[in-house]
Amino acid sequence: MAIEFAVDPPLTPALRAGIVALWVEVTNAGGAVGFVAPVSRTQVAPVAHAAFTAVEAGIDHLLAGFDDGELVALLFVVSNQFALKEHWRVLKRVMVAPGHQGRGYGAALMREAEKLGRDLGLEALQVTVRGGAGTEKFYERLGYQQVGRIPGALRVGPGDDRDEYLLWRPLQP
Repeated sequence: MAIEFAVDPPLTPALRAGIVALWVEVTNAGGAVGFVAPVSRTQVAPVAHAAFTAVEAGIDHLLAGFDDGELVALLFVVSNQFALKEHWRVLKRVMVAPGHQGRGYGAALMREAEKLGRDLGLEALQVTVRGGAGTEKFYERLGYQQVGRIPGALRVGPGDDRDEYLLWRPLQP
């Protein structure tokens, strides 16, 4: 495995563009990362910009994975911005480039997120999954437990409402 991780790498114009491009690529390949295919850079850019702003403000963290210098995986560790929830964070936009899937990069990304969570002194991580994608099984293999499901919470298209699964991973020292 040749993936190397960086926490909060400098958000240069090139990295920002790479993140938006990866987000578009993953979505258009069927990934459930906040949009429904087909999606364009124009649609993703404002959401990405908000995520970049939170990272630059030190509220959230970006975990990026690189294979031979190429951005191939990422996720955001997002604060709840609520004092009673400071002991845990939400992992959002978990993605691996379609051409790099099947190499264990997703599992490595999640393990690195757990390490980051421990380094931040967190007690747990939460991830939200779109029903119908089957990705909950990936997270369950990594020790996440389904702790909730909101029926029909996500409308991905007319007549296509999906359940939203909440998965939780305690972080043991």
